[in-house]
Amino acid sequence: MTKKHQYFATSMGVVVFSDVHADSVAIRALATCIRTSVFKQMFGEVDVLVNLGDLVHRGDRPKETLEMIHSLKQEYQLVSVLGNHDHAFLNGLLVSGSDPASTYRHEQIRGSPLLSIYDNMPMEWSNRGMLFVHGGPLDLGNQTLRLKCWQRLSYDYGDSFTGYHYTASMAFDALSARGLIHMCCGHQHRNICCRKTTEGIEKTPVEFEPLQGIPVSKKHEDECQFEIARIPLDVPTLLRVGGCHGDEPEFGYTDYSSFSFIRIISHD
Repeated sequence: MTKKHQYFATSMGVVVFSDVHADSVAIRALATCIRTSVFKQMFGEVDVLVNLGDLVHRGDRPKETLEMIHSLKQEYQLVSVLGNHDHAFLNGLLVSGSDPASTYRHEQIRGSPLLSIYDNMPMEWSNRGMLFVHGGPLDLGNQTLRLKCWQRLSYDYGDSFTGYHYTASMAFDALSARGLIHMCCGHQHRNICCRKTTEGIEKTPVEFEPLQGIPVSKKHEDECQFEIARIPLDVPTLLRVGGCHGDEPEFGYTDYSSFSFIRIISHD
């Protein structure tokens, strides 16, 4: 076992983000946020960053986004799993959502050393009983829309042109069969929390609240404001983080005893 793997096995503070979609401004806001004294006072130091996929497509700053990811990799331990848009871009598959400007700028980075971030990138990563994956946990073969990076959490199950749909019950069964407890995913750009209690599977509202009881530092140091929704991990839980793009990018933080959904509401 390498030292890197030993480090991951003992890490406690994990920042999770997904669906940056070539929005370098948003990923820069995340980087600023987790460096602030307010964030460190609330959560402590960050040991690992987990990228849940879809760094590319739709946005028009793929080069700047990948440069930012490479920079973060020099500062933090970084784990990345493949997203469906990453998979589509690397394999030349058509997928919706990119305008001509986005398509042009993505074509300009083909063959770039920046794409080395995708070398041997897995579909999933697990640590301390939690599965980190872009789409879903099911092993359904190698058909594109059934790959884990294309799967989508839904109220019903079955094949779809957007990717195989699975239910929360199916996800919990798949996790249990592998000796895992929780799952953190992205893909659908909307946060959601499902908890498996003795009374069944319950959808828990993700209710963001402003920080309480922590003084804000000087503006030159803390150039972002954020709000959080904290979920205890005392029962098996499915956690889907919102997209880290746009005016209010979202991400998550976990120490494996709880999970916090985080939304940046102001950044420079």
